[in-house]
Amino acid sequence: MVTTTTLSNGVRVITKRMEGLLSVTMGVLVGTGAAFERDEEDGISHFIEHMQFKGTDKFSAFELSDAFDAIGAQVNAFTGKDLTCYYAKSTSDHAREAFSLLSELFLRSTFPEEEMAREKGVVLEEIGMDEDTPEDLCLDLLSRAAFGNDNYGRNILGPAENVKGFTREMLFAYKKERYCPGNIVISFAGNIEPALAEELAEKEFGALTGEKFAEREKKIVRRTESIFRQKPIEQAHFAFGFPSVARDSDSLAAVQVMNTVLGGGMSSRLFKRVREELGLAYSVYSYTSHYRETGMLTVYAGVNPKKAQEAADAVRAVLEQFKKEGVTEEEFLRGRETMKAGNIFSQENTSSQMLVYGKQMLYKNEVYDFEKRMAEISALTRDDVMRVIAENLDFSAAASASVGNLKAPVSL
Repeated sequence: MVTTTTLSNGVRVITKRMEGLLSVTMGVLVGTGAAFERDEEDGISHFIEHMQFKGTDKFSAFELSDAFDAIGAQVNAFTGKDLTCYYAKSTSDHAREAFSLLSELFLRSTFPEEEMAREKGVVLEEIGMDEDTPEDLCLDLLSRAAFGNDNYGRNILGPAENVKGFTREMLFAYKKERYCPGNIVISFAGNIEPALAEELAEKEFGALTGEKFAEREKKIVRRTESIFRQKPIEQAHFAFGFPSVARDSDSLAAVQVMNTVLGGGMSSRLFKRVREELGLAYSVYSYTSHYRETGMLTVYAGVNPKKAQEAADAVRAVLEQFKKEGVTEEEFLRGRETMKAGNIFSQENTSSQMLVYGKQMLYKNEVYDFEKRMAEISALTRDDVMRVIAENLDFSAAASASVGNLKAPVSL
């Protein structure tokens, strides 16, 4: 059972009742992230997400976390390229208290100066950790190689100098512009009565004010750059990025099946050939990212530096064969069933459902239709997947990134 309502100020509320469970996940989703930031704001969405947990007029940072622990609830948040989400999971009998606490930190955080100073240190450590995690660093560099230093090319953490310079005034100004009622969705999934969910949303968010939300336009310029970062580490890491479809594309499901066959698991083409048959990589996989305007198919491998180019050539050979021959009927059916199973499994997870329904409402202002999604997947044909392989594997449009103890960047 799914119900929706819109508060008088424009905040949208969606509730998926999942009877038979004993818990509920609640989330507050905001349509903002790294892709919407300007140069001087780079990293601010993520920093605000951290600071929201650092105290209100009523609670200190410790008292907030202690209050969640006292009712056995879990609370967390994440920042993406175009989404920031704050969420909590509690037993159904503590839903009221958990949502009150989640709303407290979301709506009434005060960003104390002393907490800002401490949290800047935490985020700077996080930036350092990202720099010291070569797989993450490689994928961040790939985004920059594909999109430049703007929108989807931005690192979510932002540069250290920006983080050091953020002020309370900057945080409040950004939050005033982006955390508007019209850019917020509240999503509940689990064993909670829709009437109670709507009552809680109205009580906590009904008085939220703000100017009419005006979206920032993004200018997307695809690039084919190659970025190389030499680091004295044991493994070499490389990734290639190909332009793919936006999230509203009719070809989305076919692209996702394509990815499953190419590099989505241990039976995938990349894993079988590059790791199992040639022994050139411990980790090799592919995945897709889909945004409002565009998307990207990413292929990644972590390898021995001495065999980095050999491994890249092997990846290229797999991609060329994949583009030339397409998928077999067996691969297609297996990939399609894998996709269907993943969607079914997510129906049984309150956290997944909170996000699925919340994002659909935030991005498209509509209710996620599980039956329609399953029908779209079931209707896919092998020809659909063959078509998107040809459309997505454009080597002339690929970007690349390499990290490791290499004399030169890996080439595709």
